[in-house]
Amino acid sequence: MMKNIGDPIARVDGRLKVTGAALYSAEIPMLKPAYAVLVTSTIASGRITALDDEKARHASGVIAVFSYKNAPHLNRPKFMPAGQSTPILQSADIYYGGQPIAVVLAESLESATHAASLVAVSYSALAPAIDMFAHLDSAFVPAKRQTGEDPSSKRGNALDGLTHADVKLRLMYTTPVEHHNPMEPHAATAVWEGDQLTVYDATQGVTNSAHSLSQILGVPAANVRVVSRFLGGGFGCKGMSWPHVAIAAMAAREIKRPVKLALTRPQMFSGNGHRPTTRQSIDIGASRNGKLTAISHIVDSHTSALDDFTEASGSPTEFLYSCSNVEVLHRLVRLNTGTPTFTRAPGFASGSFALESAMDEMACKLDIDPVEFRLRNFAARDEQENLPWSSNSLRECYAAAAARFGWQRRSSRLGSHRDGRLLVGYGMASATYPAHFQAASAKATFYANGKVLVQCGTQDIGTGTYTVMAQTAANVLGVGVEQVRFELGDTRLPAAPGSGGSTTAASAGSAVFNTVQVLRDRLIHMAATDSRSPLYATDEKLIIIRDGRLMVDGHAAGSETLVELLARQALPNVTVDSSTGPGIEQGYPEMQKPGDTPGERPKSRHSYKVFGAHFCEVRVDPDLGEVRVARMVSAFAGGRILNARTARSQLQGGMIWGIGMALMEETRIDRQRGFFSNANLADYLLPVNADIPAVEALLVEEVDPYVNPIGSKGLGEIGIVGAAAAVANAVYNATGKRIRDLPITPDKII
Repeated sequence: MMKNIGDPIARVDGRLKVTGAALYSAEIPMLKPAYAVLVTSTIASGRITALDDEKARHASGVIAVFSYKNAPHLNRPKFMPAGQSTPILQSADIYYGGQPIAVVLAESLESATHAASLVAVSYSALAPAIDMFAHLDSAFVPAKRQTGEDPSSKRGNALDGLTHADVKLRLMYTTPVEHHNPMEPHAATAVWEGDQLTVYDATQGVTNSAHSLSQILGVPAANVRVVSRFLGGGFGCKGMSWPHVAIAAMAAREIKRPVKLALTRPQMFSGNGHRPTTRQSIDIGASRNGKLTAISHIVDSHTSALDDFTEASGSPTEFLYSCSNVEVLHRLVRLNTGTPTFTRAPGFASGSFALESAMDEMACKLDIDPVEFRLRNFAARDEQENLPWSSNSLRECYAAAAARFGWQRRSSRLGSHRDGRLLVGYGMASATYPAHFQAASAKATFYANGKVLVQCGTQDIGTGTYTVMAQTAANVLGVGVEQVRFELGDTRLPAAPGSGGSTTAASAGSAVFNTVQVLRDRLIHMAATDSRSPLYATDEKLIIIRDGRLMVDGHAAGSETLVELLARQALPNVTVDSSTGPGIEQGYPEMQKPGDTPGERPKSRHSYKVFGAHFCEVRVDPDLGEVRVARMVSAFAGGRILNARTARSQLQGGMIWGIGMALMEETRIDRQRGFFSNANLADYLLPVNADIPAVEALLVEEVDPYVNPIGSKGLGEIGIVGAAAAVANAVYNATGKRIRDLPITPDKII
């Protein structure tokens, strides 16, 4: 049955997942695989003085042990746009706690795990730099962000705007280290066939992974194939190719057998990225009538000893509100941790906590309703880029969510609402995120039996890509979704960007949309130029395809099926391919090529952003300091919605993460040893079902003719942006206590 783009259809891969038929990277069947277990450093800074692997080598079932003493040469990785360039098993130097220093390969996982425990290591340890706040005097301004942009920006004169403000506030906010914690750990299965490498990698970007492996191993890119058909979450940590992937590939080449390597949960915390600590200083000024006069946003965050990763927390401040005088500055502090990386809504999640808390503080200071204060400072255009929006439905998001939430019941008098002994508070915050669009390609084939195959080298990281792409293809071609098979997750397929930054729906979706349109037009042309067709010589613009049948104006009379068309012409199939990418709107003639640097697009006439708004109700126990979110209603405008069910699922997931960010998530650091001390799911607190009330995500209708060919904006990131601030603002409304340091734990309330 035909389904329209946007219909909330169930996932086409759902049965595979619930029955266990969907195979993940560590589960790929292999003949006689070896199992790899990493040995990791127990210090955070210093050098290995001795590594004794003799007992491990002679342990039962052990095949080989590799370390810096005997590992083959590996090139220093050059991960772009952000990753970890620590030399892999090439040096005795230690840069962070948990750094891979050896790998044991054995006939079973149990044998490898036991043998890894027998590797004896001695160190010459140095005092690690682990506390960002203790090393702020060494902060520096990086040359550029991961996207190649300047990490600082300025318009007008912030100092002058603050000087002339009727009301000004100087505020400081902090966010802790946070980890991604996807359900599926990092894993790789590597197999060589001659000089051809195939890696089944738990990755958000098969192309990125293949490119990194080619560099590190020193083999031609054409010889590396990466496959990732199913992913158990990533949230950014699987966007880059981390050391374990290259180690698995290297080991497989050396022992001439397939190798499986899966990280343990504690290992997931050390060398595979995290959201870094931030300290955010905000100076904000406004006139008495509620107009912003200046914002200064200075962000300090940490990076690793070898790499520069900038958590661009000042990004939303650059454009979200109308203000003539804005200054944003990012600084980095080097620490002995693994390199931080993209974490869901990188920069925007942490930055929105500070910005949206500051906006709430100013609104309260001026005694203006927080929604009204934001409306008075609505940005009618992107003032940082001096460009009009491709679309901006933020006001409509405020209205929809406020009405559904019942914002009119909020009182500005602190602590005035109660539910028995519990204090009740209401808070809100804005949300925004870039609407990314990158080059992508796709291939579409219609077969003589009526089946359709659409292929694109994108990934499904749990967001429903299999479903929305099949749904899009079916709707454009005019056939039932059950007739469409969508293939992804393989570098042998047409190239597409990594699934991060909410790019997939816009990029791969546009490629699929355009390619299937080309296929549809080809089939229509075949019928109109076939003298044996009932549609012969018909104006092709009048011919449509509905339920697999070519017809004019929807009338079945004088029509034929696509199957009949191909059978008459004795064609086994019709295949087309095409590419699309950023360029001039409404046509995109200036396209990027797949594989070009992400983030680069030809000069645009518009600014592309997604907008939304959160409204939150909390209940606070004044004696115990416990905070519970009672409900959250949020509204988002994402252009053309490709599947309402998967879109809401992504938004609700982000909102839930925002609640966890506000109240629970914090990776604690042992400042003596330089290790993350709660590197497990027992001590790293995450929200569970009992912590989450009904979270409602409203979809605001929006048409954007410029953002990309399909008109869709990614929604994977924006659900978390501003959510933590909405919770914190509600806590203030309930208690009168302004918590500026996440997470909001009972000790901070009491």
